[in-house]
Formats: sequence, structure tokens, C-alpha cells
Amino acid sequence: MNALKLLAATTTLACASLAMAQGPAAPASSPAKKELVAKVLQHQQQGVEIMARNMLQAPVAQLMQGAGGMLQQMPADKREAAAKAIEADVKKFVEENGPFLRDKAQKLAPSTVGAILEEKFTEDELKQILAWLDSPVSKKFGQLGGEMQKALGDKVLAENGATLDARFKVLQQNVAKHLGVPMPGAASSPAGNKNSPKK
Repeated sequence: MNALKLLAATTTLACASLAMAQGPAAPASSPAKKELVAKVLQHQQQGVEIMARNMLQAPVAQLMQGAGGMLQQMPADKREAAAKAIEADVKKFVEENGPFLRDKAQKLAPSTVGAILEEKFTEDELKQILAWLDSPVSKKFGQLGGEMQKALGDKVLAENGATLDARFKVLQQNVAKHLGVPMPGAASSPAGNKNSPKK
């Protein structure tokens, strides 16, 4: 299940949760209901893995961005060795902690997501969710997820890339000013090139 399929399933779950919050509580759990919840969680497994991976990627990306700025201030003869050492440390960190965090998230999913599913949904509703997740339409929607995300991303960048690039350049200049260091490559910025009219 890719991100869009997970989003669709999550939206379905959220809408049903809202309806249940306004109506009577779901009946107590049964072995049959627990089995249905386990099947829904199986469908969500890839989404849990993506969530765990994103939990690592955000701080690592931020760290690498900060390190990149600091590397530019180092003497050129030491810069390459430091960059390789940082890259090796980051790779090791991701390789060690990615599977660790993924496994922890998968182990905690039944007691968190599973508990919510058991509490908020009836057996009939869980069957409907599973029917949707197993349906050819759902699978087709999931397969097109990457194509739809790319189309949206490309359009957003095409229409707003130059604006965002210029704003990011201002942010970089402000950060460099706060650090009291010259802005690397300030003379020629990508924003300037992107803003030039196309022929």
C-alpha cells in the first residue's frame, strides 16, 4: 500500500470514526472482531513502515542540511574527508535505527491503531473497510498513487519553484548573517536562473 492508498484508507477510517463518534459505541470485541482488526492492520503494515521511515528522515535531513552549511566553512583540504565521514555516520545510523524503529512501530500498532479500530468500529464496518482495501478499485487507486503524486509535485514545482527558491535563498542569507559567515555561492543563485524568462 503506497502513501495515497494509505491516505484513502485512513480517510475512510477517519470518516467512519466521526460517524461512530456521533452514534452509539461499537459493541464489545469478540474473537471474530479481533481477527478483522488484525487483517486491517496487515493492510496498514506498509503505511506503518513509511511512518517509521519518515520519523528518521526528517531529523536526518535537517542534520545533513546544517552539516552541509558548516562544511562550506571548512578548509577545502579537510572538507571532502569530513563529508565522507559524516555520510558514513548518517548511513550507519539509518541502517541501524530504520529497522529498529520499524519493528517497534509494527509491535505497537495492535495496541494503538488496533485498539482504536476495535473500539470505534463494528464487525460489519471492519468488513466494509476490508472489502474496500481488497477491491480491484482500491488496488488500482493505490497503483496510480505514485503517478498522481508525481503529477501534483511537478505542477507545484513548475508554478512555484522559482518563488520558493528565491524565498529559500533569503532564508539562507539570514541564517548566514546570524552565523556571521559569508553566504556560499551568493553571486550566482539558482533562483536567478529560474526567474529568467524562458525562450
